[in-house]
Amino acid sequence: MQFVRRLPAVADITLVTAGAMTANIASYLLQLLAGRWLGVAGYSEFASLLAVQLLCAVPALALQNVVARELVHGSDIAALRALRWRCAVLVAAAVVVLVPVVSVLLDVGVAAAAAALGSAPALVVLAGEQGVLQGQKRFRGLAVVLGVTGIAKVVPALVVLAVGGGATAALWAAAGGVAAAAVYGRMVAGPGRVYTTGDHGETPAVQARGDSASSGTTPAAEVPMGAGITGDDGAARSKQASTGNAISDTGSGVNPGLADVAAVLRAAQVQAALMALSSADLIVVRMVLEEPDASRYALGTIATKIAFWLPQAVGVVLYPRMAQPASSGSAIRSALAVLAGIGVVAVFGAAMAAPLAPLLAGRDYAPVQGLLWLFALHGAILAVLQGALLSAIAVNRTALATLAWVGLVLEVVLMLVVANSVTGLIMIAALVAGATTALVALLVIRAAQRPAVAAV
Repeated sequence: MQFVRRLPAVADITLVTAGAMTANIASYLLQLLAGRWLGVAGYSEFASLLAVQLLCAVPALALQNVVARELVHGSDIAALRALRWRCAVLVAAAVVVLVPVVSVLLDVGVAAAAAALGSAPALVVLAGEQGVLQGQKRFRGLAVVLGVTGIAKVVPALVVLAVGGGATAALWAAAGGVAAAAVYGRMVAGPGRVYTTGDHGETPAVQARGDSASSGTTPAAEVPMGAGITGDDGAARSKQASTGNAISDTGSGVNPGLADVAAVLRAAQVQAALMALSSADLIVVRMVLEEPDASRYALGTIATKIAFWLPQAVGVVLYPRMAQPASSGSAIRSALAVLAGIGVVAVFGAAMAAPLAPLLAGRDYAPVQGLLWLFALHGAILAVLQGALLSAIAVNRTALATLAWVGLVLEVVLMLVVANSVTGLIMIAALVAGATTALVALLVIRAAQRPAVAAV
């Protein structure tokens, strides 16, 4: 058995950040160019559909987190991939139901709503493979998949917009790119082996179940999947796996406490609360403001998205440690501290870069220039909330998401009743997010000091 020294966490974070930022830069480029090409008269519809597309990522993100967590706990990859397909089918059925609802709510055509929702099943399939890479701490492979996905999604949409296609055609092109990225993600993740390190020229510790006979390596039954990837509590997880608390090799059934559709649904409601808080303002703004101001607000949220997604790698890399009881508390505290520090830098950077906004997006967007720091503050707060809620999924305390749902309701009500300007909307969003984040962060830090319990 060969062992390769893992790179330190900072190197893993750098790798994932590079991949995530490649995807994010591509996404920001799409939004900036769409703002120019569609103009203030048409960009708000496109931005609202993008917000709906972001909400489509909720089940995918939930599945990724569950797959990563259960790999850390010693579950079987084949069963987790079977779970991925079940979730994809359920999401496809939900898309059929939601298309007319989105069409009515956003006052867009059925084809446009279908285009926004169409990528959801492919995102679920892709997320299953990303969860395999994350759970096995193969962060180089994960970084590559993240970057390729962003490019595959954005480039086709940009081509369509560049030749005069509208929002609907661009979103369908993006959905096709996501489907291609899902195929690529499966190729990178491979057949599913246990790795002793990250993804830096690593050597499989054992083959996946069913592969060991031909390899001459130690059988998987003797070295459970958790043993190769969990570090300090691998022995405890190995014992757990050996007692039968694992998904069956065929993926036909699961035992209580491990990955099944119910576990994904519990994680999904956590992700849904976060995504709703980060996107609700883009939906409400079309109900509150006139079209030009709605488009200006939508462009201002690019700063929100940058501050929100910039530190994404912190949670991704520290998540496996959050899922391990021995290191959960310290990993959660470290993640929240790093996220807060990056947020401060993001807000300062937005304030300094604000004069460039009209140059990049056009003079029509000059009125939001002085508010970009506030949009960035909103995103930075949401990034801390994301870290806190990820830790709740990692330790199976998903009931904490109730606070985020309460914050969402409060935000929407205040926006509909009180706000009548771009400034009013973003101030409400930032204040509600700040209060919600402070409370959730306090509770997850306290909860990390107590033994985790299985969700019911």
